Amino acid sequence: MELTLHAIATKCFVSDRNFVENDRIVSYLVREASGEVARRDLLESEDGRFMPPAFVYCRWVVGFKPRRAAENPALALKLTAENLFLTLALPAGSEPPDSGSSLLAPGSQHAAINVPLLQFLTLMLERKKLIRHRGRTEGGERHIYEHMPSHQFYEIPVGDLNQEFFQKIQEHLGALVGTPKPAPATPALSSP
Repeated sequence: MELTLHAIATKCFVSDRNFVENDRIVSYLVREASGEVARRDLLESEDGRFMPPAFVYCRWVVGFKPRRAAENPALALKLTAENLFLTLALPAGSEPPDSGSSLLAPGSQHAAINVPLLQFLTLMLERKKLIRHRGRTEGGERHIYEHMPSHQFYEIPVGDLNQEFFQKIQEHLGALVGTPKPAPATPALSSP
C-alpha cells in the first residue's frame, strides 16, 4: 500500500505564518467534502482554531525541519504503510508528550481516530514480515511489536479485529488508496 501525499507545508494552514526550524507542527490527514484526501499542516498553537472536515484519518505532531537544497522532494512525497505506522505508533516504554499530542495517549481526543488505522497497518506490516509480535505489556492492554529493520519496539493497543472492524476501515482505506478495480469476468467454459 502506497500513498502519495504532499510534503509538509512551509506555512501554517490556519494563520498563514511561515514555519521556522523546530516549530511544533500538527499534521492532519483528512478527507474533504469533495472526497479528496488532503494533508493539513499547522502550528501546534493554532490547533484549537483549526476546523477539520467531517472525517480525519489521523493526526500527528512533528518538529519542523526546512528542506535542504540538496534534498529530493519527490522522495518525501511517498508515504508508505510502514512510514505511516512509524509516524503514528508510540515507541515501547516511551511516555506520551506532556502536551497530550500523542496519537495513542490514553485519553487523547485523537486516539479513537488513529487506533483502528494503526491496528490495520500493524496487521499489514506483520503479514509483510516488517514487524513481529513480541508479546503484551504487563497490563495486557497493548501488544508489543518489533520493527525488524530498525529493531525498535512499538506498543499497539489491543483491539478486536472482527468483521465490523474491517467494514468500518474499508471505506476509509478505499478513499486513501483507491478502490480496487473489479476483476474482469471470466467466461464460463462450456463442457462438450
